[in-house]
Parts: sequence; C-alpha cells; structure tokens
Amino acid sequence: QVQVVESGGGLVQAGGSLRLSCKASGSISGFYTTAWYRQVPGKQREYIADISSNGITKYDDSAEDRFTISRDIAENTVYLQMNNLKPEDTGVYYCRHIQYQYDSWGQGTQVTVSQ
Repeated sequence: QVQVVESGGGLVQAGGSLRLSCKASGSISGFYTTAWYRQVPGKQREYIADISSNGITKYDDSAEDRFTISRDIAENTVYLQMNNLKPEDTGVYYCRHIQYQYDSWGQGTQVTVSQ
C-alpha cells in the first residue's frame, strides 16, 4: 500500500501564499504520478496539477501562473506552492498518488482565503 498525508493548509488573507505538502510512504516504486485536487462543498473534486516520477509536470488552466508543483525525491514529498491566493481558492486540498498497483488519496488539508 501507499499512504499520503497532506499538510500546510490554513487561513490566509487574499494575496497571500501557502505551500502545501504531500508526503508519501509505503510501497512506492516504478512510474507514478502525484496530483493535487481541490474540493469545495457541493462540488466535485477539481484537478489542479500533477508531477510524475520522471519529473514532468502538468497543470489545469485554472492554476494559471499562481500555483507551482514540485517535489523532493529524497523525502517522497510533493509540494504545491500557491501564490496570490484568492477567496475562490478556498477549499479542501487533496493529494493523490497513482501508480500501477495503487491509487491513494490523503485526508485533505483545509485552505481558507479571506477577503
């Protein structure tokens, strides 16, 4: 199994920044992708960005130029740097680890952006 744990959420004013972390543990091997999603109440979980084990990154158009995904291979940790946050960025942010055998989600971390 692979487990992922998110951290780094919190309350921030509009225009501020946060860096979310997603730490993976367990049977990590081969090719895999780690992705970030956001969910707000009453809506489906939305894809933000992902990074694969070969280093290739992808972003949803909504990420614009404000979000950056990166990783620390040695720490098995993927980061989501979020800048110039807006109230509409408020939600629960989830990390997802996808590899051949596993598709694992974390419990999420709450991000709240105030006016």
